[in-house]
Amino acid sequence: MRKASEVFVCGFVGCFGATLFCISAHAADAAKPITYDDQVAPIFKRHCFQCHGETKQKAGLDLSSYANVVKGSTGGAVVVAGRSSASRLIEMITADDPTERMPPENDPLPKEQVATIKAWIDSGLRQNAGSAAESTHGLGFVPAATARFDGPPPMPAGLPTVEHAKTIRPFPVLALASSPRAPLLAVGSYECIDFVDPATRDVIGSLPFPQGEPQVLRFSRSGAILLAAGGRPVQNGSAVLFDVKSGKRLAELGDETDAVIAADLSSDERRVAIGGSGRVVKVFSTEKGTLLHTLVKHTDWITSVAFSPDGKLLATGDRIGNIHLWDAVGGGVVLPLSEHKGAVRALAWRSDSQVLASCGEDGLIVWWDVAKGWPATTKADAHPPKRPPGYYGKIPNGVLDAAFGSKGELLTCGRDRTVCLWDVDGRELKRFALNGEPPPGIRLLPTHAAITFDGALAVCGDSAGKVQSWRIGSPK
Repeated sequence: MRKASEVFVCGFVGCFGATLFCISAHAADAAKPITYDDQVAPIFKRHCFQCHGETKQKAGLDLSSYANVVKGSTGGAVVVAGRSSASRLIEMITADDPTERMPPENDPLPKEQVATIKAWIDSGLRQNAGSAAESTHGLGFVPAATARFDGPPPMPAGLPTVEHAKTIRPFPVLALASSPRAPLLAVGSYECIDFVDPATRDVIGSLPFPQGEPQVLRFSRSGAILLAAGGRPVQNGSAVLFDVKSGKRLAELGDETDAVIAADLSSDERRVAIGGSGRVVKVFSTEKGTLLHTLVKHTDWITSVAFSPDGKLLATGDRIGNIHLWDAVGGGVVLPLSEHKGAVRALAWRSDSQVLASCGEDGLIVWWDVAKGWPATTKADAHPPKRPPGYYGKIPNGVLDAAFGSKGELLTCGRDRTVCLWDVDGRELKRFALNGEPPPGIRLLPTHAAITFDGALAVCGDSAGKVQSWRIGSPK
């Protein structure tokens, strides 16, 4: 094994042309890329195996084998091929705060060894001299093509069994989405995502989500891609793209220090927008994994983001009722939408991109005419809870989610424990009450609402971890 000083001299001094010898050595080493087996494993063995080796794996991280390094920790991936700046491993070993830096209670890794690990990541995470580099020029993700809409609708098949984590209480449905082309729901569970038949509510397949809690689920317009975003509060957050048929992870975007609580995928599948407690919206390229825009306008947590179906606009809402429209491509602000006096819980676009629906904790539903920037229709106290006998004071009111159907109908759910269907003019068509009683200590509330692709079923997830559905009409 070469000495660390030699790696440093040949790999870095030579880059600046300090001496002819170093330049020659650098050129010679170009044919011998840095690998895990040759250069990186010895560094880990000396500094890291005591806490992250075969016998002990703090945070679920094992650095003693290439496969386990790539697998990552309980918080997700720690290395991203081609992107040392986005790799948590580099953050951990270079943190300025000694209490956060690895290895703990020890001197920081020598700069030349850190440089070696960075170079290994940026050159493609090779395991040995005979290994090919992982993709470093993108995420291996190909945006939507016309072919995605041809043939039968995408349905999961042959997915491996995922063991669901056991929780003390039923885990609420924090995320729910309906495929736009297939009889298929995606339902968030703890550390996994279930594909559910909306008619029978049977689980037909599952995807692991080791990042933690899926807070957002979105199908692409083709139904072939599923966006899942979430994480663990005050620990980590990211957005992941999955192939619906195979369950394959196609890309992971963002490396946040808190859970992502708002996210969406653009109609052409080229951009993902995420937001959360950081009060900024980040827009990433799905092809290269690069950060395209950081949208700074909100002054509180981002609670919802939504790309318009035509791909021109991005709507974002926050915890104090602000909504902004942005140029989805250029990132510039278009106009604010001011009506809500409480947290915006959901934003949903009608399929023609002419109307944006918003709902919030103030009990208000707004159908926005986005061309004019004014409400076309509003519904105050859309889901008013009944006042319990002997209860005094203000009753918590709120609309918790909203989703458009293919014919322009809007489905909402609220704190009155009902799911309501509205026509294109904002008139109430039908209202459905939640069924059943929750386990002791859990207040039964709807958490998310969706309409199936054929307009036949209204679906909601609830705080007791169940999916409920009602027939609202015959398929068109």
